[in-house]
Amino acid sequence: MKLAHGDKLVMIGDSITDCGRGRPIGEGLGDGLGRGYVSMVEGLLQTVYPQLAIRIANVGTSGNTVRDLKARWQTDVLDLKPDWLSVMIGTNDVWRQYDQPYIKESHVYPDEYEATLDELVEKTKNGVKGIVLMTPFYLEPNPSDAMRATMDAYGAIVKRTAEKHGTLFVDTQAAFDKVLAHIYPATIAWDRVHPSTGGHLTLAKAFLDAIEFSWNG
Repeated sequence: MKLAHGDKLVMIGDSITDCGRGRPIGEGLGDGLGRGYVSMVEGLLQTVYPQLAIRIANVGTSGNTVRDLKARWQTDVLDLKPDWLSVMIGTNDVWRQYDQPYIKESHVYPDEYEATLDELVEKTKNGVKGIVLMTPFYLEPNPSDAMRATMDAYGAIVKRTAEKHGTLFVDTQAAFDKVLAHIYPATIAWDRVHPSTGGHLTLAKAFLDAIEFSWNG
């Protein structure tokens, strides 16, 4: 398993990561880590690898784009001094182009998305043991759907950034596509974006696979 004893894992993103986490930093008892995949990752690490005493902090913030992450990167990532960092961002960067097509200042287009993600990884990678880059996703099985196609293009940017910097990579869309082959999207997310419990478990499993989690502990 990639994480070692006493490691601190910071997980940053948008509402899919946030899930009602505590403020200012999401950690601790109750809903400190939120009610999504972050808390599931922590629960599984705690029960299968209790000897590792891994600390997780959730700094996801609803509505965020990669532009917003850049604005709070110092306080919400660098100042927390993580050993490992997980980043899943891009849903709102794409979504605003479709649900707010005329409010163009809310859009984050591919060039800015890639440049900003690259900048954040570059300034962080030498100070941590590892980074996990997770793609954004859209729970639509038709790859020709306009928003799905755009989301896939942003996912390709995440993959390219991960390869450039040698980080771990999680293709969340591929993980969901396996589920969507059998289940109608509205069963997992009424808006095709915010997952059900099963959807969050899909994300947690994809993340844990990337860090080489084993049920044998």
